[in-house]
Amino acid sequence: MGPAEPISPRSPRVAAARRLSRRNFRVKERRFLAEGPQAVREAALHRGDGEPTLTELFATAEAAERHTGIVEAARAAGARIHTAPDDVVAELSQTVTPQGLVGVCRFLDLPFDEILRARPRLVAVLANVRDPGNAGTVLRCADAAGADAVVLTDASVDLYNPKSVRASVGSLFHLPVAVGVPVDRVVDGLRGTGVRIVAADGAGERDLDTELDEGVLGGPTAWIFGNEAWGLPEETRALADEVVRVPIHGQAESLNLATAAAVCLYASARAQRASGGCRSVTPS
Repeated sequence: MGPAEPISPRSPRVAAARRLSRRNFRVKERRFLAEGPQAVREAALHRGDGEPTLTELFATAEAAERHTGIVEAARAAGARIHTAPDDVVAELSQTVTPQGLVGVCRFLDLPFDEILRARPRLVAVLANVRDPGNAGTVLRCADAAGADAVVLTDASVDLYNPKSVRASVGSLFHLPVAVGVPVDRVVDGLRGTGVRIVAADGAGERDLDTELDEGVLGGPTAWIFGNEAWGLPEETRALADEVVRVPIHGQAESLNLATAAAVCLYASARAQRASGGCRSVTPS
């Protein structure tokens, strides 16, 4: 690839990227936008079905100079590089404080059957999760806890909503994700591969401390997380092998979705890795 190409705000390529802020265009083109250095870097390194995920990069002149390594990674991935005016990149990023880099990426979700074939041991299932920021944050928590996959049911938010992508902080590109799967199919499929289904709900009869004390989280587990405001519907709770609450030891009324998900996923990660110790990515 040659040097970055200056691009006009009226370019058809800018117009095409701008349209990806709308879900119907994302679905039609099977493309989405990733904003910021971390997301663009991870997109440049990601391959889906052998094809580069990052196809195009819009960068301000300042950002291109500051993040030369990311620009070179994008170029190595075969992406077309554009230098664009600050206001163009800011419009594409849709953030209050844009960071000067916006990538156009191919959809990267996998068929649910492909996730099942990998026989996952730890899965986060988002059922009826409607807030894109929460969805992205749960995905980030799942990545940090070492989960093998994330599944968004057909009643959940669009994975490629810009807020979801930003909230994942690059984790979207790290682990397999399936989208649009009916919750009953998710449960049946995972249970068929030997995965225990646990619904996280404040009304659960068992609490997470009991699960840990009894040593039942050491096996393959899928956690189902529900809507931010009203939790899981009864019909979804009924599909689970167990409904578990995170105990509240202080006076807080509850935990938000992402915090509860992090607690549950890390509890499973620790139980599953107890014999060999928990892997850490924090520098010593």
